Amino acid sequence: MKARLDISDVTIAGHAQDIKLRSFLPCARSGMPIVMYFHGGGFVKGSLDEASATASFIAERIPAWVIAVGYSLAPDFPFPAATEDAHLALAWATASARRYRADWNRIAAVGHDAGGNIAAGLAAIARDRGLRRLSAQALLAPMLDPSMTRLMEGQSERGDLAPEDCARSYRAYLPSASQRIHPYAAPLESRRLGTLPPTLIATAEHDLVRGDGETYARELITAGVPVEITRYQGVCHGELISHAPALNDVVDFLRKRLSSV
Repeated sequence: MKARLDISDVTIAGHAQDIKLRSFLPCARSGMPIVMYFHGGGFVKGSLDEASATASFIAERIPAWVIAVGYSLAPDFPFPAATEDAHLALAWATASARRYRADWNRIAAVGHDAGGNIAAGLAAIARDRGLRRLSAQALLAPMLDPSMTRLMEGQSERGDLAPEDCARSYRAYLPSASQRIHPYAAPLESRRLGTLPPTLIATAEHDLVRGDGETYARELITAGVPVEITRYQGVCHGELISHAPALNDVVDFLRKRLSSV
């Protein structure tokens, strides 16, 4: 059964500028888990309006307090602005949990496309800085490899993402070569994967960056992290975020990992 939502915007201080958060709060609920949601757009575009459908879906069906983060966009605000914005949003959510009748001990991050990169970066930052470790992360068609060495040949002809799109996005977000191996921006370069939270990775069959998520899943499994991974057939990169089977799997995964039992 769907839960009725109270949707509101909040402005907080970000890393380099004020950022907007959009709260999706199921009504007449208490003790809910928290889900931080990060939209796609290749680090350079995307908006809270575009995030609303997915955020609402997750909030209604878990149910959970979902916070969509309007993180700073490149090239005006390159790395680490977006990941630092994510961490500041997490700090705000933790501090505000009691007021929103939510449980700060059960927090997950979900992201699509570039948002998957930011969600993965947040999981590492939360672990390293000790604010609040995440209980789970769910990454849909994530962009995780600034080296672009794992692009799937032939997929740009059938999909909706081209190599030049990826190159422009990474140049804008990571203007310095040294940033392209930073573990908060290039999760596949990290050598400290074993302490990351249980992870769901969803990839699309016709997706140039399918190899990013699938390689990351293998690396996490090797490091001992519980991982669920599914490749959705007949789906392109941008379609995955509205693909009902993938979204239902995200909800099921988060319900299990954020259970209070």
